[in-house]
Amino acid sequence: MLRKTLAVCILVSTNLVGGCATQKSAERHPGDPFERMNRRIYAFNSAFDRALAEPVSRKYKSVTPRFVKTGISNFIDNLGYPAVIVNDALQGKGMPALRDTGRFVMNTTIGVVGFFDPATRVGLEQNDEDFGQTLGRWGVGSGPYVILPFGNPTTLRDGLARIADPFTSPITLSGSGASQYGMSALRIANTGSKSSGAEPSLRETYDPYVVMRSVYLQKRAFRVYDGIVPEDPIEIEMQRQAALDLDDELMIDAQSLRQASIELSGAPPVELSPLNEYPLFDTLESGTDLLF
Repeated sequence: MLRKTLAVCILVSTNLVGGCATQKSAERHPGDPFERMNRRIYAFNSAFDRALAEPVSRKYKSVTPRFVKTGISNFIDNLGYPAVIVNDALQGKGMPALRDTGRFVMNTTIGVVGFFDPATRVGLEQNDEDFGQTLGRWGVGSGPYVILPFGNPTTLRDGLARIADPFTSPITLSGSGASQYGMSALRIANTGSKSSGAEPSLRETYDPYVVMRSVYLQKRAFRVYDGIVPEDPIEIEMQRQAALDLDDELMIDAQSLRQASIELSGAPPVELSPLNEYPLFDTLESGTDLLF
């Protein structure tokens, strides 16, 4: 576990330092200042998924009965569920902690160490909490978006927080490194690799990297704040600037049209009002979303 921890820290540090050296400040996304390095690692992960992880996962799924795959998925989820309970408590969520404890106990006993999921049938739905969410609730910022080799998208806060959660797992507490690696391999085979956003629908987009980054950051913010996400001042400023740029472009177009009308007919067909007098542009400048 110590070696794994050190490896994660080294990879994060390398990613950050390399990205600083190669990314121009003018090209940086506010939440992704190391985009060039991240894109290289994303391309590597995509190639690895297509060459090895996905074929192994497809072969495994083709020879494994559905009920076995479901049981293994339940078993893996149940092994990691103590982390959910611990983070419930760290966030001061008393009732969710009690419900999640009941779910874990029921699935571990009646559900035969988690292969079955009787807790969901009685209304104890699966919850999702981790130490990254706990740090976010404590006020720790997410930090820059990063992608690690062979790893899922994350942020500096969430990537480092992942080191803590496995310590609540019975596999980790057993001290067996072989068991940990075996469970990781089984998880990839059973659920497929998501390190490159491997879904075909994502790959068909114009820029799958940007789509994956946007989805991840929004999903994490939603989970950290339990669906009540505060306004991001950086995002608001980006929307405001985009609206101003659009306003300027349309103003130039309108003025060009007016000048062309004067040159052709000697007078403008109508007197054009400044664009910023229209409610549409007032709304855009305020950063408010529009519903059509």
